[in-house]
Amino acid sequence: MKPAHKKYALAEVPRYTSYPTAVQFHDGIGAADYGQWLSQISAGEPLSLYLHIPFCKKMCWYCGCHTSVAHTYDRVGAYAHDLLAEIDLLAAALPAHHGGVAHVHFGGGSPTLLNDVDFAAICAKITMAFGTRDDMELAVEIDPRTMNAQKAKTLAKAGVSRASLGVQDFNTHVQEKINRIQPFEQVKQSVDWLRGAGVEAINFDLIYGLPGQSVDDVRHSAELALSLCPDRLAVFGYAHVPWFKKHQEMIDTSDLPGMEERFAEAKMVGKVLEGAGYIAVGFDHYAHPDDDMAKAVKAGTLRRNFQGYTTDAADILLGLGASSIGALGPGYVQNSPSLDQWRKAIHAGKLPVVRGVELQGEDAMRRAAIMTLMSAMKLDLGAHARAFNAPENALDDALVKLSPLVEDGLVHIDGQHVHVTDVGWVFVRNIAACFDTHWQASAGRHSKAV
Repeated sequence: MKPAHKKYALAEVPRYTSYPTAVQFHDGIGAADYGQWLSQISAGEPLSLYLHIPFCKKMCWYCGCHTSVAHTYDRVGAYAHDLLAEIDLLAAALPAHHGGVAHVHFGGGSPTLLNDVDFAAICAKITMAFGTRDDMELAVEIDPRTMNAQKAKTLAKAGVSRASLGVQDFNTHVQEKINRIQPFEQVKQSVDWLRGAGVEAINFDLIYGLPGQSVDDVRHSAELALSLCPDRLAVFGYAHVPWFKKHQEMIDTSDLPGMEERFAEAKMVGKVLEGAGYIAVGFDHYAHPDDDMAKAVKAGTLRRNFQGYTTDAADILLGLGASSIGALGPGYVQNSPSLDQWRKAIHAGKLPVVRGVELQGEDAMRRAAIMTLMSAMKLDLGAHARAFNAPENALDDALVKLSPLVEDGLVHIDGQHVHVTDVGWVFVRNIAACFDTHWQASAGRHSKAV
């Protein structure tokens, strides 16, 4: 890494899966606002659903998700029952003329902790309550430690078409330090079960910057991952935030790689994957050339939402389950992270929204600018402003903020045309932050850029 780029790698900037980001959410937005926004959904508008399952078999020390360990299935089963009730509440709040569900994503936690009966019931309820489109994609996040052959068949029968497996790292000494013992053979067996059952699209998650991890370790993990021929890989940098996730205190900070090492690890994963022909997607995803995400990159149709980079074309994302977030034209809403509060709201017949943020002023224009820049790695500021009926110079303040990044070779500017350079791809979050008018108000609440 060049010395001039270190300050960008160390900068704390949003991941921009939303704009304004979640740190701007407040309790002034509630169920009444959500109901009003839902009523404004246009006729024929497709929907995406995110269902959060906040339970795991065992706590991984690196985890930054909203989850807890379920020692018995009673808690999980009760949650599944209440989730069915929330689906009914949400369906009743929607206008009848919406266009049905185009994409469903089960996230967690570990969605595969649901037993086969409950998972199938939830999927059936979605179809009955919302209606589905012919080309709907049903994706589920999978902890390989919860998989077996029968569960793979259940997922396929329920309509799952894409499975995302949490791999993280294949090296035993790293797995021991993050409390996630998961041999390569276990992941391979899960992949074989899924493909054998008919779930063809396979995603992997890899993480760099983990305790005890080296450049050779991430190379080894990437090579083993490639041997299983995944369609997509998400490559995330570990964010050490023990003040936010107390279980991360179990990680010895002296075991964490430094900034230079983290950068080298990220570059090594990219080198291995791109060397095998995978297409770089934004700053943290890779896709096989035959996968729809790689095709979206070439076609300029790649998008970004709370799941990161996506081919999901729906503008409306509705969250279900404790802590889940929904995105609509007017703004964002979040369900209560508290299981008790979430459950009480549902039992009272109310949508369990407790916070959010409404887009105001230039927020919609800047949201679209940030998402376009992070997906396409280029942006015509003048044309973008005109599309929002704003003056052509409406985003010129960003040009001033981008000047140092131009000097450091991260971005090229020609008039009002902004192009992220090859060097700048890994720092696109820093580039996007130049369009963010809320960023400074949330300083110290984001992960480092690399």
